[in-house]
Amino acid sequence: MTTYINIQRLRFAWPDGDRVFDGVDAVFSDGRTAFVGDNGTGKSTLLRLVAGLLKPESGSITASGLIAYLPQELPLRLGDTVADLLGIAGQRRALAAIESGDVDEAHFAAIGDDWDFLDRSRVALDELGLDHIGFDRTVGTLSGGESMLVGLAGRLVSRPDVLLLDEPSNNLDASARKRLYQAIRRFNGTLVVVSHDRALLEHVDAVAELYKGDIRMFEGNYSAYEKILAAEQETAARAVRDAKQDLTRQKKELVATRIQNDKGAASWKRERDRGGTPKILLNGKKNAGEVSSAKILGEKLEDVSEARERLDAAEESLRDDGAINVDLPETNVSTHREIAVLKGFNVNGLYGEGLGLHLRGPERVAVTGDNGSGKTTLLREIARASRVPHGFLTQRLELLDEDASVLDNVRSSAPDAAVSLLRTRLARFGMRGDAVFQAVGTLSGGQRLRAALATVLSSQPAPQLLLLDEPTNNLDMSSTRQLQQALGAFEGALVVVSHDEAFLDGLGLTRRVELTRGEGIAADVAVSR
Repeated sequence: MTTYINIQRLRFAWPDGDRVFDGVDAVFSDGRTAFVGDNGTGKSTLLRLVAGLLKPESGSITASGLIAYLPQELPLRLGDTVADLLGIAGQRRALAAIESGDVDEAHFAAIGDDWDFLDRSRVALDELGLDHIGFDRTVGTLSGGESMLVGLAGRLVSRPDVLLLDEPSNNLDASARKRLYQAIRRFNGTLVVVSHDRALLEHVDAVAELYKGDIRMFEGNYSAYEKILAAEQETAARAVRDAKQDLTRQKKELVATRIQNDKGAASWKRERDRGGTPKILLNGKKNAGEVSSAKILGEKLEDVSEARERLDAAEESLRDDGAINVDLPETNVSTHREIAVLKGFNVNGLYGEGLGLHLRGPERVAVTGDNGSGKTTLLREIARASRVPHGFLTQRLELLDEDASVLDNVRSSAPDAAVSLLRTRLARFGMRGDAVFQAVGTLSGGQRLRAALATVLSSQPAPQLLLLDEPTNNLDMSSTRQLQQALGAFEGALVVVSHDEAFLDGLGLTRRVELTRGEGIAADVAVSR
């Protein structure tokens, strides 16, 4: 059976009038498709529309067979069981009743033809590395990553034809992500996944990009998509350069035409002032000159207008990459400076017999390990033990005051700095004009990150140690790239907890520390830059 999602002339707006889609078309065919685009463009909204959780104003959405949808945040009740999360609790109760001798038809109707649901549920859990989790275990005892994987298992157990996944790798450690990737590769049908996980995006067959309200399809994985986009942007940049040069040339020719016209008018005046030329001839020359000059000038004005239109069209195709271009010399730290020293650190046996860690100079360290191995706890202890000014970006960016403006947040970390200096710094982080007066609570994920970075890196004194805990969670790909740019300018010591290997690869790491629960540091190795 061929599976698909067909979207035609879809229109949708939120109750406050904010329009998300205005006549969008798209077809998602068999196979795995990554659905990408900047935060706030409507990716999650489209998944909810396809799943039937939202109703479009107009247009149509048709899909083959059964649709299963896994949202970013599962609606969890702590008292529910794994069976509830899998969607088989009712069937289990019916099966137990039948096995006890109750032959009520309602029990048989609850099971239908799905008599192997328990076996399939067990297999689904086991394949996702959840063989240690029983059906009666309560949701409140699961980690965030385990809850997400159980939710995915439940969708797979329902045997959908169309599977919609919204940021499924959030909160998953490296080993859980690998099992997620395997499940995605095994799925037969139409799978659409919204994700910022670069490794996951390499396992897809196609990429659907949501940009400026339209959806465009690209064959191949994310790397193939990036290559196509890079080639298009190179062509667009060249077209912009050519159009600018042409506009400059046309403007120069326009000026030259005006000068020539002025010379012609001056020549006619000199001839008139000298006398000797019949008035009728003078007037004829004047009229002919004015007509010719007006015609030439009109043609040149039209040439300039057309050149400007070509430039506008070329610039329309050139995307603003929102690059962060900052210099942070004040964060520089010498190679011999002691940053932090931990000896025998432990929390209830989390690190075995205790953990020792020595940070010196401008090291760039990645801290990795499975969920529950103590990565965030280690970051907090490094912050406490820091011997230099430091900044700490937590997963939820708690350092920001949600009700205060972006500018006020930055001023709170640098109260003695001139406002003009802080606005210049914010501009380098891509926040210009009235954007600096926006309340932080109204910002998108990418904007919040920029505000947090500007706040931390503008602190007085400037941080010489920067700690980041899963900084790419909920960031789109362009925001992740911008974060890498900002961290590339940081000249102090850097310690990052992240499951995003593609992100880590772009940081110029000098060291990797791997944690294992109950043991502490399982590996501590230098990385060649």
